[in-house]
Amino acid sequence: MVLDLLVIGTAITLGPLHNSAFILLLSSRRGVRQGLAFLLSWLANLIAVIACVVLLTGGQPPARHSVPSTATIAAKLAIGLALVLYGAHRHRRPPHPHGPPRWTARIDNASPATAAGLAWLLQPWAMVGAGAATAVDADLSTLTDWLALTGYCLLATLSLIIMEMYTVWAPTAANARLNALRGWLEQHQEQLIVTLSLLLGLYLMARSIYQLVA
Repeated sequence: MVLDLLVIGTAITLGPLHNSAFILLLSSRRGVRQGLAFLLSWLANLIAVIACVVLLTGGQPPARHSVPSTATIAAKLAIGLALVLYGAHRHRRPPHPHGPPRWTARIDNASPATAAGLAWLLQPWAMVGAGAATAVDADLSTLTDWLALTGYCLLATLSLIIMEMYTVWAPTAANARLNALRGWLEQHQEQLIVTLSLLLGLYLMARSIYQLVA
């Protein structure tokens, strides 16, 4: 479970869409406050999903090869397959230029509530779902699994935490460097989405098939 959460959390935090949007929020007139609202909403979403899973399982993993266990593995397999198909589709489709989303024109006047809602919209829910399916195996009677779930939520938020802290400590340098990073992310957005989708999808499929037959 720990390895799976590590891989999924890393894939989530490296996603280009939410990182680009977060940098744009940080560069706005009330950037630190809007960025904090986005970050807290993002983290709260992850925690809420894990909390729902824990409530359903009671903090006890299902027995191996039981119906709930098999259904959870099958769900991860389906998510992995969906990610692979999505990545392949994005890779095959012809490149086409696209302008920035409409909301970027109103970013300076956005409220913290808007920033928080944007975090919910940009959450990679397929990957979050894979994390939730993995959390089914958590045994909350052990400290290790508590730490694993906490570490997963923080890892999936790590890029936002680093950028928020950088902006607070060195706003001038952060503005220049983060905007340069946003330009790079937007330029390589398709490649990053395809790579992350394919790699995580293949990993989930391989792990799920192994768990089904082992």
